[in-house]
Amino acid sequence: MAYEAGDFAANLAAAAGDDPALLADLRASFAESLAMQVDLLCRARCDANWLTAANRLRALGASFHATELANLAELAIDSAPGEPGVMRRLQQLSQSISVDFAC
Repeated sequence: MAYEAGDFAANLAAAAGDDPALLADLRASFAESLAMQVDLLCRARCDANWLTAANRLRALGASFHATELANLAELAIDSAPGEPGVMRRLQQLSQSISVDFAC
């Protein structure tokens, strides 16, 4: 799965303006938050924890116009906790973003 960064990258660039250090910090913070929420989703053993992590992922995606993330989070919300297909796709997305953001 290839990460489509169009709106997301434009949104980050607009937020950072002409400050490359701020842009790097925003990217790193986003990737860290994404990885943390995916990890929480992986460890969720009950519906409430699963929904909390999935809703946080959806909010993260919506906040940064990362539509693929928001869509996958919606899929997680509609799935049973631990759904392997959803988890695999979210982990691939998280890894893709981390690789894309390497400096």
